[in-house]
Amino acid sequence: MRTLAVELAPHRIRVNSIHPTTVRTPLLLNENNWRIFRPDLARPVLADVIDLYRGLNLLPVPWVEPEDVANALLFLASDEARYVTGVAFPVDAGMSVK
Repeated sequence: MRTLAVELAPHRIRVNSIHPTTVRTPLLLNENNWRIFRPDLARPVLADVIDLYRGLNLLPVPWVEPEDVANALLFLASDEARYVTGVAFPVDAGMSVK
């Protein structure tokens, strides 16, 4: 992303990337994923892993909503971010700070 930002800036093309933490989607909320976090259980359920998800983030939330990631994308694509380029934009409830 940073290399592309450097190469494309003379053409007024901005390049950024969004880095989410766990996002409340079917990719996260499924038994196969839960088994990764709780291999000690034969059939883990969401209640068995939600505190583990929450523990990944600095803010006390287990995940961000898809809308949070979409809002970051809309901001970066908007005129309000017209001079933002070469940025890794975390939407991660503080996970990367932790």
